[in-house]
Amino acid sequence: MRLFLAPMEGVVDHHLRELLTRLGGIDICVTEFVRVTENRLPEKVFKRLCPELLNHSKTTAGTPVRVQLLGGKPGPMAYNAAKVARMGASAVDLNFGCPAKTVNRSDGGACLLETPNRVYDIVKAVRERVQDDVPVTAKIRLGFENRDNFLENALAAYEAGANELVVHARSKADGYRPPAYWDYIQRIREHMDIPVIANGEIWSVDDFVRCREQSGSEDFMLGRGLLARPDLALQIKAYCAGEEYQALEWPEVCEYLYHFHLQIKDIYPKKFLGNRIKQWLNYMQRNYAGAEQLFETIKKQREEAAIEAAFAEHLTQDTIKKLRNDLQAA
Repeated sequence: MRLFLAPMEGVVDHHLRELLTRLGGIDICVTEFVRVTENRLPEKVFKRLCPELLNHSKTTAGTPVRVQLLGGKPGPMAYNAAKVARMGASAVDLNFGCPAKTVNRSDGGACLLETPNRVYDIVKAVRERVQDDVPVTAKIRLGFENRDNFLENALAAYEAGANELVVHARSKADGYRPPAYWDYIQRIREHMDIPVIANGEIWSVDDFVRCREQSGSEDFMLGRGLLARPDLALQIKAYCAGEEYQALEWPEVCEYLYHFHLQIKDIYPKKFLGNRIKQWLNYMQRNYAGAEQLFETIKKQREEAAIEAAFAEHLTQDTIKKLRNDLQAA
């Protein structure tokens, strides 16, 4: 069984990939999408979104990172896929699942599911240009306005040469509302002999068990559930191995959160200070009372001193000092 970290646009950047893979349990990461239009993108674009390319396409924990492309034109997609493959990407993933209106209006993401022949053409063009030893994978939803052509789109990607298929078990119209329709994945798996990775609404080990039963999949992609429980992948791995596992509690989770804050606080403009922490806390509130308390304290704060003071209410000064020293030493 493999567990994937989902490519959440605007959320899972290389800093978060680094932290979560160091924590453990994740076997493969996928980047946020690289937008492809008509342009032949320069190497710096790929390296900005996937600096792991400079480390053999792996995080420092050794977890492979796949580069995801999004676009609606076979030629430019194929050219840029071949380029990033030559740069050392462990795999090239194609986005046919993004539900964002701005993306769909620009001929990218889930809107392509309305025309399965275009899914086929894009996957085929990319597969033909990328060297054989680099996997080409695709991520789809079950449809756009409805789930009627779920199998047609899955088969389009498969027959065009995709090596693996990730299925987010909802349509674009379903958005992120529960439930996820995991049984559709089982129906897709019956028609192909490549790995089909199940994605959507896995927030806990119990959800994972139900997803595995209904989808029949052997591989799973975690997104929001892993942000809400940073050690969810470890919990799932321990469950499957029949091992005892003590889930992380809030003080330990808060240490990871503070480490993340230290890593990114100087990267973004001051007016956005704390936004990424608030974003992550918003997911964590599902599981940790301390996360809710910290979020309420800092949600309107922009000053570093106020954010530091809020963390000091949840962490000891010795812990804060150690985390700062560890980051400087790294």
